[in-house]
Amino acid sequence: LISAAIQNESAILKIYDTSYNGYEESKVELMREKFGKNEVTHQKGDSLLKRLLEAFINPFTIILLILAVISFITDIAIVEPANRDATSVIIVTTMVLVSGILRFVQEARSSKAAEKLSEMVKTTISVERKEIGRQEISINEIVVGDIIHLAAGDMIPADVRILRSKDLFISQSSLTGESEPVEKIDKAIISDCKNPVEMNNLAFMGSNVISGSATAIAINVGDDTIFGSMAKQIVGKKVTTSFEKGVNSVSWVLIRFMLVMVPIVL
Repeated sequence: LISAAIQNESAILKIYDTSYNGYEESKVELMREKFGKNEVTHQKGDSLLKRLLEAFINPFTIILLILAVISFITDIAIVEPANRDATSVIIVTTMVLVSGILRFVQEARSSKAAEKLSEMVKTTISVERKEIGRQEISINEIVVGDIIHLAAGDMIPADVRILRSKDLFISQSSLTGESEPVEKIDKAIISDCKNPVEMNNLAFMGSNVISGSATAIAINVGDDTIFGSMAKQIVGKKVTTSFEKGVNSVSWVLIRFMLVMVPIVL
């Protein structure tokens, strides 16, 4: 990216063996084989067994299971057959089953809803292809060296070097957290800066065009983008909501309390 930022327009086109007319389809396939698809690594769905275990194994159900065990000991195991009462055990066990099943079903529905939503939202971008000219394609079909046309409202489909621009402002809040749009230029940058995000002739996957228009060339795609490298670092890490943290915290307090009180009572 830094190398692309310091090169002038003609030098970049020469490096990627392209022009403003774009690649031929045969060249597109070669570039896709060389640099990969424009897809960011995403977390694979958990297996059915893992989702079932996660639904039933949590601090809240642990408390219920402990209560079920205590009820079994006090109401069944250590009492005379005539005085045995399984009501408490049945009620608590039912609560565990209902809690786990509800959680499993809820998460399954949420996953399906998210998948359907992502299928409905198909993001496209305008590119140049030599045989056809300017056309709209899915961002997943972008390859390194593609000539991309950007306009207000577009999402940047890859890490790109701006070749031509007019009043171009881009929001990089998804990467940097800055709420203010950044003006982008099309001139080569002569600087000792080692942070590509600070170079104003580069734009990055996941950013959005707020205003203006531009023509750019794709430099990095997929996992090679800055956004892709960030995604790889967090993939597989499950985020716990504030509500779940609160429930777990209270549950662990109750578990500790029971560990202290049960031996005393017994």
